[in-house]
Amino acid sequence: MSDPVLTGGAGMPDGWSRLWAPHRMSYISGENRPLEENDVPCPFCSVPALDDEEGLIVFRGREAFVVMNLYPYNAGHLLICANRHVPDLTDLTESERNEIFSLTAHAMKVLRKVSGAKGFNLGMNQGAVSGAGVAAHIHQHVVPRWAGDANFMPIIGQTKVLPQLLQETRKSLADGWNLLD
Repeated sequence: MSDPVLTGGAGMPDGWSRLWAPHRMSYISGENRPLEENDVPCPFCSVPALDDEEGLIVFRGREAFVVMNLYPYNAGHLLICANRHVPDLTDLTESERNEIFSLTAHAMKVLRKVSGAKGFNLGMNQGAVSGAGVAAHIHQHVVPRWAGDANFMPIIGQTKVLPQLLQETRKSLADGWNLLD
């Protein structure tokens, strides 16, 4: 009998190696995501009740907080979340919008200093149809980028290689948060 890991769809060996990322299936299945078909509480409302290390919170502001993404696109992927549970940019006060964008800019500076990030993807998906995993609670993605980080792994292997545990990345970023001018 052939090894199923080395076998193609028709049962023939295909020569491909496999790297499995089974932790992603929990996200795909809806874990920690308040979807219409489940009764999961909003994670961005629940996280602030935890201590910073347990909740992976990097920084707490007056109207928003910075937290590690549990399902990161890249190492150091941060979310800037409003404290209030509102879904849309137009629902925020001017003060909340200003703090979210101020925290976003500061997060970029910290990521450059702590991890040597060379670029960023910033994004806010407004509504479930736009790809928002937690559509009911507005949050800004800050995804650090480096030359060559989009290699063959996500394209061919359907896997992201993250070189550091979330807790270690959170500690580095939290320690570096107040070191900037």
